[in-house]
Amino acid sequence: MGLPSGAMLAWLDALAADGLELHGFTLLCSGRVLAGGHWFPYVPGRVHHLYSLSKAFAAAGAGLLIHEGRLRLDDRVVDFFPDALPEVVGGHLRAMRVEDLLTMRTGHAADTTDVLYAAGEEDWVRAVLAQPVEFTPGTHFVYNSGASFLLSALVQRVTGQTLLEFLTPRLLDPLGIGEAAWPSNAQGVDLGGWGLHLRTGDVARFGQLLLNRGRWQGRQVLAPAWVDAMSAAHVPPGTNPGDGNSDWAQGYGYQLWRCRHGAYRADGAFGQFCVVMPEQDMVLAVTAGVGNMQRVLDHTWTHLLGRLQPSPLPPSPDEEALRVRCAGLTLDVPDLLDPPPLRDVQAQFVFDPNGEGWESAQLTVSGGRGTLDILGATPHTVPFRLNGWQDGRITTWGVNVALTVRAGWQADGALVLTLLLIEDGARWEVRWAGPGAALTVQLCAPHYGEDHTLSARASTLGA
Repeated sequence: MGLPSGAMLAWLDALAADGLELHGFTLLCSGRVLAGGHWFPYVPGRVHHLYSLSKAFAAAGAGLLIHEGRLRLDDRVVDFFPDALPEVVGGHLRAMRVEDLLTMRTGHAADTTDVLYAAGEEDWVRAVLAQPVEFTPGTHFVYNSGASFLLSALVQRVTGQTLLEFLTPRLLDPLGIGEAAWPSNAQGVDLGGWGLHLRTGDVARFGQLLLNRGRWQGRQVLAPAWVDAMSAAHVPPGTNPGDGNSDWAQGYGYQLWRCRHGAYRADGAFGQFCVVMPEQDMVLAVTAGVGNMQRVLDHTWTHLLGRLQPSPLPPSPDEEALRVRCAGLTLDVPDLLDPPPLRDVQAQFVFDPNGEGWESAQLTVSGGRGTLDILGATPHTVPFRLNGWQDGRITTWGVNVALTVRAGWQADGALVLTLLLIEDGARWEVRWAGPGAALTVQLCAPHYGEDHTLSARASTLGA
């Protein structure tokens, strides 16, 4: 297809050299898979939180409603929610249109996501509509997940179905996306701006649909004009923060970002990407847990686009090296003694005051298995086995999520646990150096901006 296998290897090397933690990727060219893989224990069949990449699916939902004649771009938002309006409806709020939600030009001066979280179990639509609309809608861009949530609420108000229910027969089923999850708020409205969980390959399928201007295997799933509108720069380049070398300064469409090199993308926090490259007939889907998203794109432009050739290439030894590399991708985790020493442990700890509400912990190891119990506002019980990954579930941030744990002893005598919120991309590292030592829990970047470590001093010990 004109892309050297060595270019893919260089891309993988560059990501690793920068410490960028990818969980999975799929690269398509002319609809064919050029390369793909997952860093074990992430696997192709497991869904991954897409964070704000979800917004592109909310835009697709609006486009389908418009195509069905049930919605118009210039419909006023207030007309859909007469029961959730503030006592005084200002002129700017009254002027807000559906298209202003799509382009993030609602007139708000700041993102309203915090308003949604603060509303808790109260009506989120009412909470957003109560916020001051300082600018004339359509004139001022601010990235605003509250706007995407209103798109989801709007679809539900028009159809009587959640956004996911509405999209499933119209978009997901035609693409062969069988497993999807989208959490909703207390009123049963899908979050819209984040929360959608899909497989990496499903993201690639969605990207190919966009590249094909809404067509999939002979069926027109999205209107071509709607895909064109989604990917156009309604917000001009330079409006967003950053300089000309930033892929966040190239313009904004309908819940999609423009990129350099004529590309565009849906993206989500911590490195979730659906990059569509029409000039190269390519799509790159990535799920990840990275802090510097721009570096992922930089390496993509340098190593993939920069080495793409206009004609087929002769066979290369790099082809087999790339197959082996993609098949053997593994997450970078601490080295463990193998076989593991069998040491029985019963240790208790008390946490210093912390923002997680954790108060105490108990670590138990017997034979080849163990348990970490954390007590506090939300108790956690984490079972594990030595030198192997074990699946479970845990409640964190008020949500019950999938957990995968690996534990074992290191050469210096420390017991270390790697905890992956395997469908949400977050990572914790737990370390205990032995009797009398503190227990440390490192809440790893990028989810906390920087590495954040909690410490629990030893309370009573037994071994």
